[in-house]
Amino acid sequence: MIAVRRRIVLVGLLAGALACVGQVARAAPSEAERARIERLIASVGGQTGLKFVRNGSAYSPADAARFLRGKFDKMGEHVNTAQQFIDEIGSRSSTTGQAYQIRFADGRSMTAAQFLGDELKRMDR
Repeated sequence: MIAVRRRIVLVGLLAGALACVGQVARAAPSEAERARIERLIASVGGQTGLKFVRNGSAYSPADAARFLRGKFDKMGEHVNTAQQFIDEIGSRSSTTGQAYQIRFADGRSMTAAQFLGDELKRMDR
């Protein structure tokens, strides 16, 4: 009976330790990834001829960049890479789940996920 209890306690401790390791591994992006995310946000702010559509309302690139930076400041510890930033923070509303859109001056639109992914690839060249 004591051996069974010890095993249960050891399994519980091991599971807890593994959970902690997982949390530490996702603690925050490295400095290099943080810099990529910041460059990506800055590139959004520097755009012209487009609107950032969030929950049905259109915003300027500068407003979109401020919003994304604030969201990153609040939620950035949950991502490790710029791609995770796009997937988990920069592409949809955390409140409604609605995908963000980019609307161009010529009427075309695309998801923010696609736009940010393309911009990240361009930056990394």
